[in-house]
Amino acid sequence: MAIKEGDTVKVEYVGLLDDGSVFDASETHGQPLEFTVGGGNVIKGFDDAVRGLEVGEEKEFRLEPEDAYGEYKDALIDTVSRDLVKSSMEMEVGKTFWVQAPHGQTIPAKIIDLTEDEVTFDLNHPLAGKALTFKIIIVEA
Repeated sequence: MAIKEGDTVKVEYVGLLDDGSVFDASETHGQPLEFTVGGGNVIKGFDDAVRGLEVGEEKEFRLEPEDAYGEYKDALIDTVSRDLVKSSMEMEVGKTFWVQAPHGQTIPAKIIDLTEDEVTFDLNHPLAGKALTFKIIIVEA
C-alpha cells in the first residue's frame, strides 16, 4: 500500500553532499529513521519523497537548499559580549554550542570568531545552503 500523510514509516537512508561525501546515514544510528509522514519531524523534501512509495521500494533524490535546511543567511551571524556566554565548555573557533532560541527550540551555534571581549556565532544549520542527495529504502510502513 502506498505511503500517505499520517503513516508512520521506517526508512534506511544515506545522505550525500555534492562532493559525494556522506553527511548522515541510518546505519550510523544503528536503526532506520522512523517518522510520521506530514508530522514535521524531518525536512520537507525528505517527507515529500516518501509519499507514494511502498515497503521495499528504493529511491534516490536530490533536494535543493529550500527543500532541505534552507539557504545560508548572513543575518544569522551574531556577535555578543563574551560575558553573556555562560558555558563550562572552553570557547574556541570551530566549536559548536547548543543554544536555546527565544521560542524554546535548541539550535547549534558555531563559534567563527573569538576576541578577548566578544564571541561571533554562526547560527545557520551546518547544512544550510547545501543541496543534499538521499538514497532511501522503505523498510516498514
